[in-house]
Amino acid sequence: MNNSEPSNLPGRHRVGAAWQMIFQVSTIIGIIALGALLYNIITQAFGYVAIEYKTDPNTLSVDGVPLEDQNADQLTALLKENIAKGTYTRLEKEKPFAERSQEEIYDLVIERVLEPEIMKTWTLTESLLHKDVIIAEKEAEFPQAFLVFRSWLTAEFLNQPQSSIVLRAGVRTAILGSLWTILITILIAFPVGVAAAIYLEEYAHDNLINRVIRTNINNLAGVPSIIYGILGLAIFVRALEKITSGAVLGVVDPTTANGRTVLSAGLTLALLILPVIIINGQEAIRSVPNSLRQASFGLGATRWQTIWYHVLPNALAGILTGTILAVSRAIGETAPLIVVGASTFITFDPSGPFSKFTSLPVQIYQWTARPQAEFRNIAAAAILVLLILLLSLNASAVLLRNRFSRRLS
Repeated sequence: MNNSEPSNLPGRHRVGAAWQMIFQVSTIIGIIALGALLYNIITQAFGYVAIEYKTDPNTLSVDGVPLEDQNADQLTALLKENIAKGTYTRLEKEKPFAERSQEEIYDLVIERVLEPEIMKTWTLTESLLHKDVIIAEKEAEFPQAFLVFRSWLTAEFLNQPQSSIVLRAGVRTAILGSLWTILITILIAFPVGVAAAIYLEEYAHDNLINRVIRTNINNLAGVPSIIYGILGLAIFVRALEKITSGAVLGVVDPTTANGRTVLSAGLTLALLILPVIIINGQEAIRSVPNSLRQASFGLGATRWQTIWYHVLPNALAGILTGTILAVSRAIGETAPLIVVGASTFITFDPSGPFSKFTSLPVQIYQWTARPQAEFRNIAAAAILVLLILLLSLNASAVLLRNRFSRRLS
């Protein structure tokens, strides 16, 4: 046997090198796919835009003073003359014109009176590589339009609510809806999931019933999210309508009386990620050396004291890692939220757990379903917002996990 080992050694090295190459190719393919995804998003979020005004700015000059040089009072009078009385009253209630700067009123005149309309958009790649072609195309097809390089991801985009007009559309309402939903999801799923993992690993006996429970939890982790949406619709929206609509607490809101609220969405997503948190919690608790438990018992500690002071601190890093993965899945879900009742078009912000809502994934889905090309641009900008929000939440959780890990080391 020893004589055959040297002759087989080159073959084993070749097999090992082949597997190493397969792993490297797989990694490269993954990086290329991720890069292609990010490239497609970024190139849609920036680029040239051809915009044309419905009203000629030259017709709005006052005593020979061009529109951009008029003072705040002149612009206010111009705005009052050219928009509906109800619209002017609403803008005055939002913020009195006397308190607005000349730049703010000028932007309102551009938006409400000149009414800019997007004629065509180009991607970032086209804008960088084919600028001359774009200019020629604009002059030929839209001679009255002007060309501007636009970033669709702006401060105004983050601060404005949804709108059917692309240049006015924003994601403020969707961001707040996502944050409310994820907050409720974490508050429900994390303590329940960790408690269930502790019971199954530290208290439950190895019998048929507990083995069936563990098997079903593993199976639930792979159930399609749309099934959880149907479950949430049946339980939280319909069966528990008085609770999820806030009627039990005396919250009277006709727009949310049917239970299609932030609370229903948060509870549905909590059910969705609960099996993942339980499974990861079990694995983290199981990885704690049994010698720590025996040493604690030997010093006279109770089972709960052993769990609280020794098992949980050592398993917390793994538990938080599983929670990060679960929350990352929840924040990007669309199907269960649509089934539960997320609005595809909503212009007011959610004010609490009993409010109507939308979310960033639902907003992105609604925009990508629109036939106009410019909605794909704001959808790409919303995707970047979703990625930034997701990375920020994950980074916060990772920092928290590392803090506990350093405290234990």
